[in-house]
Amino acid sequence: MADHSIKGKTVLIAGGAKNLGGLIARDLAREGARAVAIHYNSAASKADADKTLAAISAAGAKAVAFQADLTSAKAVEKLFADTVAAVGRPDIAINTVGKVLKKPMVEITEDEYDAMTAVNSKSAFFFLKEAGRNVNDHGKVCTIVTSLLGAFTPYYAAYEGTKAPVEHFTRAASKEFGERGISVTAVGPGPMDTPFFYPAEGADAVAYHKSAAALSKFSKTGLTDIEDVVPFIRFLVSDGWWITGQTILINGGYTTK
Repeated sequence: MADHSIKGKTVLIAGGAKNLGGLIARDLAREGARAVAIHYNSAASKADADKTLAAISAAGAKAVAFQADLTSAKAVEKLFADTVAAVGRPDIAINTVGKVLKKPMVEITEDEYDAMTAVNSKSAFFFLKEAGRNVNDHGKVCTIVTSLLGAFTPYYAAYEGTKAPVEHFTRAASKEFGERGISVTAVGPGPMDTPFFYPAEGADAVAYHKSAAALSKFSKTGLTDIEDVVPFIRFLVSDGWWITGQTILINGGYTTK
């Protein structure tokens, strides 16, 4: 019987320096992961990456970090290769990378569309590809998408539209990697109380999102708190391995599918 615990496992988290990714990294280290490799996109996140590395080490896990722009297949391949060289083949691979654009379709430029596609779709595809090549048998792979995949709403066409392919990538990967005991999932949080959320939203929209979920008034902020998402990620990459090929919305009743 395969061991599905976190203890002793090697973890790779894309976008793992801060916000949800950083909290996942800290959590899995506390749960007994042997090593946690985190990725961050640019030098602007290095200070956050260093803090997360320190927290991982303090929890008793080996900690390494890699900077990369994951919008090219070669960069994703190198991230996995560097991880394997530094800490060994990952047992758990989690991709939290994403880019938001809130804008009417008639105003979205080709360059903006291409940038959204590169971050939200292309990088996710090649992360799953390299996970399939590098994650150990009985491993776990999870991609962060968005609860807007269950919404009927304007202005987010480029965001939710370029996250939507990840649902099919997840289903396909679960079938292709399943013969090796690897589970593959996608998680769509609701609007989260992080710096990732606020720049795209005006005051009226923020107020709406803070009251839109069925459980909003029981949240610290009215939004989805990252602390409420992390336990589900932990479950999916451990005892929840039997859930595979699924996109799960974690949002306190904000949207459904």
